[in-house]
Amino acid sequence: METATILVVDDDREIVGAITKLLELEGYRVLRAYDGMEALEALHTNDVQLMILDVMMPRMDGLSATMQIRREKNVPILLLSAKTEDADKIAGLAIGADDYITKPYNPMELVARVKAMLRRYLALGTAGGPPKGNVVTLGGLALNLDQKQLSVNGMPVHLTATEYRITALLMQNPGRVYNAEEIYERVWNEPGYSVENTVMVHIRRIREKIEIDPKKPQYLKVVWGLGYKMEKIQ
Repeated sequence: METATILVVDDDREIVGAITKLLELEGYRVLRAYDGMEALEALHTNDVQLMILDVMMPRMDGLSATMQIRREKNVPILLLSAKTEDADKIAGLAIGADDYITKPYNPMELVARVKAMLRRYLALGTAGGPPKGNVVTLGGLALNLDQKQLSVNGMPVHLTATEYRITALLMQNPGRVYNAEEIYERVWNEPGYSVENTVMVHIRRIREKIEIDPKKPQYLKVVWGLGYKMEKIQ
């Protein structure tokens, strides 16, 4: 397997240097950028498998960069910020980030999250190829498990790596209710404690992409007090 390339973006050069050394010791190739504009340029000129992106930066902050990136790419994004309030975390997840870690960070936790995110992303496969017919359907939804592609009524829908794994879990088990902790543990491969907000944000983003007509019954349903499930609709 080729060495994964990680783009580290922070206006604090000491933090970038420290994270770079940490990741290089784990065998990763690391690129550096110091604001959102530099991050976009690096992303367009390099094959990047994961980004660690600070929220507060000059020229273009991390949230603005995340929104721009999500228009084009599904590369995993780990937001890094000194802000600890739930509202800030939810805002980052809502615009397309995959995970969030706060400063000061624990180096071992940072490395663990990077490895987990890369496993999820690389497991999806980035290479194209002819479909092999391994498709899960649910009404107008079709999930090609070989191409890792979802379509709604025949139209392709762009999902991030995390959104894809949640969608695959629910579509392959129609009608089964999963609570937030179960979803988190199966998708993030980590123990799920106080993860309701994190899962809820990803569920909301998926619903916005697959529910074409809000006046009709929904595929992705909230079972209040219990969790979430997918159901076929006509």
